Amino acid sequence: MNRKLNTVFASLAIVAMMSGCALTTPINATSNPLGPKVGTAKATGFLGIIFFDGDASIRTAAKNGGITKISTVDIKHTSILGLIVTYEAIVTGD
Repeated sequence: MNRKLNTVFASLAIVAMMSGCALTTPINATSNPLGPKVGTAKATGFLGIIFFDGDASIRTAAKNGGITKISTVDIKHTSILGLIVTYEAIVTGD
């Protein structure tokens, strides 16, 4: 019985590691009114530590959206199989 239980847990762990997921988290909000503009900046890497391209900074996201007064900042984290990881800064403002 114990061996079957271990096999079930190992199978669930493998499925969990191989699945993809995306999570968007609010990071900051200011007292500025919510503006109509949205800017994004993205960086993609491997294993969450090796990034070859991109710039997911708040400054770059604001620049990409033409935003000078930031209202909110969100970070979207996407993981595919735990191997390919993407971070995206999403900035709103005016």
